[in-house]
Amino acid sequence: MSEPTLDIIAIGNAIVDVIAQADDAFLAAEGVAKGSMRLIDTEIATSLYGRMAPGIEASGGSAANTVAGAAALGARCAFIGQVATDQLGEVFAHDIRALGVGFDTPAREAEPPTARCLILVTPDGQRTMNTYLGASQYLPAAALDPARIASAAILYLEGYLWDPAEPRAAMRAAIAIARGAGRKVAFTLSDAFCIERHRDDFNALIADGDIDILFANEAEILSLNQTEDFEAAIAATAARVPTLVVTRSEKGAIAIKDGARVAVPAEPIDAIVDTTGAGDLFAAGFLAGQAQGRSVADSLTMGAVAAAEVISHYGARPVADIKALVAAKLG
Repeated sequence: MSEPTLDIIAIGNAIVDVIAQADDAFLAAEGVAKGSMRLIDTEIATSLYGRMAPGIEASGGSAANTVAGAAALGARCAFIGQVATDQLGEVFAHDIRALGVGFDTPAREAEPPTARCLILVTPDGQRTMNTYLGASQYLPAAALDPARIASAAILYLEGYLWDPAEPRAAMRAAIAIARGAGRKVAFTLSDAFCIERHRDDFNALIADGDIDILFANEAEILSLNQTEDFEAAIAATAARVPTLVVTRSEKGAIAIKDGARVAVPAEPIDAIVDTTGAGDLFAAGFLAGQAQGRSVADSLTMGAVAAAEVISHYGARPVADIKALVAAKLG
């Protein structure tokens, strides 16, 4: 097996985030539950955008956020995701490349337009996501570069993208390429609503030995196992994957690798401003740590540091030098 030339290559939704403040009354008027994620169509995307307060626009998408964070920590990263030949597609490509992440997926000329996520942030820091998936749902297997995937130590996949058939087939093809090259596959469950729709598929991937590192939060691990018993869910899943990482918000995070369990506390911060991207940046820190050959405990700490930084400001990408923050914490 050849030495990898990339640390992480990720496949996910190529989305431009539009982030604005909102109060509980606005959410109630829109009929959306605070802290939830819903998929919206073109009409709702247009009308909601028109009613939102002024905000900021930045490239986003769960797996894209993760490789952006990992690149900031020094990892060699690339991203595969579908944009359209429009202004937001150009914004996404420029932003992710400017962060040092390789991105060469050809833009799609046909409708629909590039995906966007309209994120409403309430004063308590909770984010409510309204996602228009647009062109990101049409990532074909033909867009994959097999040699590029095989060159990465870790293939990281986003559960959010499992819904549409075309990118699901592309991700299955990518898994086969990575496993054929002797590389590791990491998967994030993304959201409980993804699990409700694809629990059988996700469990099959685990049962077939296609996932080496599984990321979940508390709600997701409970949903995957259809139980309310957290410890039972952890035990059942850890027995089936080489490495399980579970984030627990203010309670920190745990990882179980080859049966050994490690826990770290959440990093203290002055105030939670916006929880958008917290899980994505935690995964970034953990994967970057693993790529650097660090211990599970240090990798978890890197994840906690990166997550704490991103929830201290608006947006799902780091603002501070998280590499320096990690160095100050771990040396």
